[in-house]
Amino acid sequence: MTSTAPKSPTVGLISLGCPKALVDSEQIVSRLRAEGYALVPEYGQADLVVVNTCGFIDSAKAESLETIGEALSENGKVLVTGCMGAKPEEITAIHPKVLGVTGPHQADAVLASVHQHLPRPHDPKVDLVPPGGLKLTPQHYAYLKISEGCNHKCSFCIIPDMRGKLRSRPLGMVLREAEQLVERGVSELLVISQDTSAYGVDLKYQQDFWAGQAWETRIHDLARALGQLDAWVRLHYVYPYPHVDRLIGLMNEGLILPYLDIPFQHGSQKVLKAMRRPAAAENTLERIQNWRRECPELVIRSTFIVGFPGETEDDFAELLDWLEEAQLDRVGCFKYSAVDGARANALPDPVPEEVKEERWHRFMQVQAEISSQRLKRRIGGEEPVVVDRLEGDTAIARSYGDAPEIDGVVIVENPGDVAIGDFIDVEITGTDQYDLFARRLD
Repeated sequence: MTSTAPKSPTVGLISLGCPKALVDSEQIVSRLRAEGYALVPEYGQADLVVVNTCGFIDSAKAESLETIGEALSENGKVLVTGCMGAKPEEITAIHPKVLGVTGPHQADAVLASVHQHLPRPHDPKVDLVPPGGLKLTPQHYAYLKISEGCNHKCSFCIIPDMRGKLRSRPLGMVLREAEQLVERGVSELLVISQDTSAYGVDLKYQQDFWAGQAWETRIHDLARALGQLDAWVRLHYVYPYPHVDRLIGLMNEGLILPYLDIPFQHGSQKVLKAMRRPAAAENTLERIQNWRRECPELVIRSTFIVGFPGETEDDFAELLDWLEEAQLDRVGCFKYSAVDGARANALPDPVPEEVKEERWHRFMQVQAEISSQRLKRRIGGEEPVVVDRLEGDTAIARSYGDAPEIDGVVIVENPGDVAIGDFIDVEITGTDQYDLFARRLD
């Protein structure tokens, strides 16, 4: 007599928003897989769909609501989680047929909802999950989330309201996860949190242990320890506090990449004060110059907001002057968008939409020229790059100065025998505004 094993219930997951939300999604799918659920990529294949939403700005909310509607239309059984779930009434008012709504970083609640609407007994013989959990990124890189929440009260942001105050993960736990990822073949670790520089503040920099050594729970110690693993280490969301200066030395030692993602947001002290940005009073231009003197290879990326309430033409001109002096390598810019619940909504003198649009274009024109000139300095240099994908006879790769999805790429023609995830040495032969062109070295 033969028996057929029961078909595992299938779940589809759509992850919207930032890498921090992606890590939440990875935790959810890892636990679903551990319990024996099958993960599928199409609505039609799924018994149930989970949508992890973003609710940071209006356009993100609109995308989330549209995706929920699409999932309901194509599948019908939909659970919603993520940042927009912090205010479930905003979802259920438009999509009352969703099965349930949970907030950000609530994996337990998501699993409980899945169990309620799609039960499945655990079978340890088939429920296999690799150490470190499942990842939604390509195999050669992974996001490493070191904390949740944020202690700041920036007037344009509601992240602390949705995700709570800073809660750092124990250093030993973070390092064990990183070690497991590298053992699985991950060759680039992208360190993320809401405020990476503040790591360990809530734990009073308590001592922890890893690899037989004592470490303090602070970003410098974590970065030094990560640098002992066989992987690129890239730091994101680094606020420019004074202790960040110590990280530059780790770059010169080759322990972490000479790359910093710092959300400066503006160059006018008046606007930064209205934004209630931390470290707004720091002389960031002088700090940047000092970093570059110590580490000339340093690549800095940042994000800015134009059209913030009360921003005058003089404030905007100050921002452009700041950009010219800072000479940042990679920059993103957003037009200010009111976020429901943000304190900035009550500020006087809103900037008209047409003025925001005009300032955004001027900003991008100035920064495009700066980025282009920064890239041209690298022509003729030799660098290692990591291959992200292959397109015919071309390898699309990234250098130390390029984070996945948000920065440029290195285009290598006729790279020869190469596979995704490989590191190859190249000579930079040319640039455009955002990307590098290169040839593979023998």
